[in-house]
Amino acid sequence: MKFIESVFEKLKRHPKRIVFPEGAEPRVLEAAARFTRMQLGVPILLGDIEEIERKAEDHRIDVKRIGIMDPAKADDLSIFADRLERLQRYRNIGAGDAREILTNPNYFAAMMIQHGQADGLVGGASQYASSLMRPLIQIIKPLPGITTISSCMMLEGPPEVFGAEGMLMFADCAVVPEPTVEELASIGIETAKVCRQLTGLRPRVAFLSFSTKGSSRLPAASKMAAAAALARQKADTEKLEMEIDGELQADTALLPELAKVKAPASHVAGNANVLIFPDLNSGNISAKLVQHLGGAAAYGQVLLGLSRPAADMSRGASVEDILGVAAIVGLQAIEYRKLYPATEEDLVP
Repeated sequence: MKFIESVFEKLKRHPKRIVFPEGAEPRVLEAAARFTRMQLGVPILLGDIEEIERKAEDHRIDVKRIGIMDPAKADDLSIFADRLERLQRYRNIGAGDAREILTNPNYFAAMMIQHGQADGLVGGASQYASSLMRPLIQIIKPLPGITTISSCMMLEGPPEVFGAEGMLMFADCAVVPEPTVEELASIGIETAKVCRQLTGLRPRVAFLSFSTKGSSRLPAASKMAAAAALARQKADTEKLEMEIDGELQADTALLPELAKVKAPASHVAGNANVLIFPDLNSGNISAKLVQHLGGAAAYGQVLLGLSRPAADMSRGASVEDILGVAAIVGLQAIEYRKLYPATEEDLVP
């Protein structure tokens, strides 16, 4: 069974509510309709109701079993505005301005998942990442102990040549431009947790570089080695079951025969299923090349470090991409508290 098919099957047993801030986007409409037909849960589309229904009619999309809500007319607008005013960042803005902010679907959607009226959020298919990320970071509190909000992407290809059972996770490909050693270590740990949750496989995390095990002494390679060492230390402290190594070249991380030559003592080399990139340039470029030249199916970006499941899609996302990411976010929501144990008091901004 393909990775994404296994996600669909698991989610069918525990359907979830996914909110889409871009309710009038035709690709989102079609993905939401398919989400419903596949019995994965209840999609909630935000936006002008008449516009959404008109777009659905134009594209012959059945929205009868899909939730549609206009934030400007929602019953919860006043309640959310009151809660927004309690946040330190918004404490002095006043009720009128709070309501105005929350008429923006991205802000309203963030409040919905923060306060349990949806289980996950998927956005970004028709807007810049900052438009979605800003309300999420401002409204959704980070998980306890997390100082870096980042992201990961899942890429699926032929099992015989593509990572572990045909799936690889790339990070960070969307959020942190030039991560520090500490940020890289956090990205590695959080991506590995998601890998374990979504696949059930033992994460094998490779911190990538142009160098393998000290073949270069340049600072860029040493930085990845240091990040891998710090991530191992964190994993040991938290008693997390994962293998971590670096610095490793990409081919050494993926090809068993080459790994025997370049890193024979490594438990990760040749078997990596989580790849951590030195910076946003390398991560984003690599993911798009693997997707468009290598023919891989790509699902992301799933956001890491937030106390609620959310994803920021690429503006080039297809209906299949949006559907897959929505299912992944839904699957995350099933056992999010087991993956990230914390009290509700810890998670309220």
